[in-house]
Amino acid sequence: MRHPLLLGVLLLLLSIDISAQSSPVLSPRTANYDMQIRLDTEKKKLYAKTTLLWRNPSQDTIRELQFHLYYNAFKNTESTFAKEAGGLPSLLTNAWGDECGWSWSEITQIKDEYGNDLSGGMHFIQPDDNNTSDQTVLRVPLQQTVLPDGQIRIVYEWEAKIPKTMIRTGYNMDFYFFAQWFPKVGVYEAAGVRYAKKGQWNCHQYHASGEYYSDFGVYNVELIVPQGYVVGASGVLTAKKDVDEKNTSWTFKAEDVIDFTWTTSPHFIVQEEKWKDVDIKLLCYPGHEHFGDRYFRTVKNSLAFMDEYLGPYPYSSLTIVDPPIHGLFTGGMEYPTLFTSISLCFIPAGIKTTETLIVHEFVHQYFMQMVATHEVEEPWMDEGITTYYEGRIMDKYEGIESSVVDWMGIKVGNAAYNRSEFMAIDNIKIADNSYKSWEYKHGGYSRIAYNKTAVWLKTLEGLIGQSTFDKIMKTYFDRWQFKHPCKDDFIEIVNEVVRADHKDRFGEDMQWFFDQVLEGSDMCDYKLASISNQEITAPAGFLGAENECVMPAAPDGQADKSYRSKVILHRLGEVKLPVEVKITFDNGDEVVEYWDGLSRSVDFTFVGPHQISAAEIDPDRKLWLDANWLNNSYTFEKQSKGIRKYFSRFLTNLQHIMESINILI
Repeated sequence: MRHPLLLGVLLLLLSIDISAQSSPVLSPRTANYDMQIRLDTEKKKLYAKTTLLWRNPSQDTIRELQFHLYYNAFKNTESTFAKEAGGLPSLLTNAWGDECGWSWSEITQIKDEYGNDLSGGMHFIQPDDNNTSDQTVLRVPLQQTVLPDGQIRIVYEWEAKIPKTMIRTGYNMDFYFFAQWFPKVGVYEAAGVRYAKKGQWNCHQYHASGEYYSDFGVYNVELIVPQGYVVGASGVLTAKKDVDEKNTSWTFKAEDVIDFTWTTSPHFIVQEEKWKDVDIKLLCYPGHEHFGDRYFRTVKNSLAFMDEYLGPYPYSSLTIVDPPIHGLFTGGMEYPTLFTSISLCFIPAGIKTTETLIVHEFVHQYFMQMVATHEVEEPWMDEGITTYYEGRIMDKYEGIESSVVDWMGIKVGNAAYNRSEFMAIDNIKIADNSYKSWEYKHGGYSRIAYNKTAVWLKTLEGLIGQSTFDKIMKTYFDRWQFKHPCKDDFIEIVNEVVRADHKDRFGEDMQWFFDQVLEGSDMCDYKLASISNQEITAPAGFLGAENECVMPAAPDGQADKSYRSKVILHRLGEVKLPVEVKITFDNGDEVVEYWDGLSRSVDFTFVGPHQISAAEIDPDRKLWLDANWLNNSYTFEKQSKGIRKYFSRFLTNLQHIMESINILI
């Protein structure tokens, strides 16, 4: 008989996709794709063949696969995407009125590795809204089940009509950008993954808000485009050759990623630089080459910051796409090892939109590319955490007061701008942070998922200290990179690290904080209501016998005076956070008092020879959630000045009264 150990090793080797082992394995590599894609620029179509090697990540027996067919979101006015968006927008063209700019995606043939034809049983499903007109999720029953920890190879041919000037994807003129573009398998969540009590497919319809959620894998993609077209894509270029007199083949490989995105145009100019072992490419149109310095400087700063505070960027390539004006619908988007920004020559350099987008989209390489959260179900874990780090990076390298705008004397910092964006929302209570992306039916998606999250993360940092906060995020990244964490996993790490650093200073755990800022929609607002200074005099009046009246003592000099001084604080909002108040006395002494922030009001009273001259709530600006910083401070005016002010106001009002009486008489 064969040696059992050798047999086990042999079986293990046979179960591994050898082509995917050219570098250290960083992820589970659950969904792996070999694709051959041909772009037809005349018909505006894609013709493709895909081999999917899918590994069962669970102990369940799998009897079906589910696929995203994203391009069907742009098939007609009846898709869920179109209904949620209130129609399908187009940019710089009337794609829907002047030409048929609609699109579609269709699997024309699908077989398993055993030769079974699976096309007969496949059908569209609508797991989110039962909109039977929506065709963005395809269910494919299997004839050969996939056993626990087993795998299956599926081969399918498909075609797609490319949308015209659609959000994130499509073409305009001879610029093409392909994102969320191919039939992609959903995520099978094993019991214990995120919120799954038992194994389940997680494959949402394509919604107007939110993007995608995918498993890690290896992509080998051959892209056949017209000669003269330049291609940028996820991963690294492994081969390039002319396939005939009209077309060129570009082959890319991307490992341990959750998606594959590419772009092509005959007008791209490629600029290249390097940061450590990372090859950075910038693709832009003529006339935008001068933006290269801003792009490379900013992305290198971002690489350095994330490397220091979270961990190294693990990929060898990073491609930045600067789309042309007619391709702006693809700007400001993130995909594995590739992202897009926006640059407009007529915007002054002091308005740093380009830099802000570069930082934001790069940080997405960590959240949600490496830490693969579910952006559709929990957008705050992707967009919100990214917006927080956008503020940290921009303020560090571009100036804390000028990182967004530094133009004509106007200066605005990034973190402050994000706070103002949230505070400016029409209805601050319109939604809480726990909403799924498509549940923001009446607005608030970006202000809540992006800005509010960044603000309460900044508040958490202020409460527990930056050192503890950075330890939390480093632990979170180390523990959950190349996995699928959820809210509970993040909160667990917060509780763990805060407890280790601060014992029970913040209570048993930090759930009280998340109940308010994540699950709740209430406002935070603390106000410094008043300051009073009352001179303490000797007792006077009938203090003993009824016929013995003690008169007030005559003033005997400033040196002997004593005061009872009081500061009163109010909690105007419903959010309850611990708060500090700095109290300054007329001799320059300062005292910092601590308030748990729970009651509606509190006072701090002092007795001594010095009066309170000023007080300020949250002097170190820890509570970025506090909606009104203007009512956080109070300066006490000396009584004589106050008497003159109020007496002058009294005389003015008296004059108005007398004038009115004269008219009546």
